[in-house]
Amino acid sequence: AGARIWLVEQGVARRYDEAVFEPEDYLVFGRETAGLPPALMEKFPEQVLSIPMFNTESRSLNLANSVSVVLYEALRQQGFKYSDS
Repeated sequence: AGARIWLVEQGVARRYDEAVFEPEDYLVFGRETAGLPPALMEKFPEQVLSIPMFNTESRSLNLANSVSVVLYEALRQQGFKYSDS
């Protein structure tokens, strides 16, 4: 209850650092080759985030780097607190 899903995909306007992450949120990333299914993004249009790419020649970050960037921001917003359970 209360958990939200955040989808991370390239080419959308809302940046990952504009989201306000909560402890119970889930982060969902697509495959490097195909991204997320369009039906999933259509189901949660207000919860799709992207990582800005400053080099227009670059296609995207690899999956591990993308997860690291967004997860770090979510943890930073929460003061790097964790649960023992």
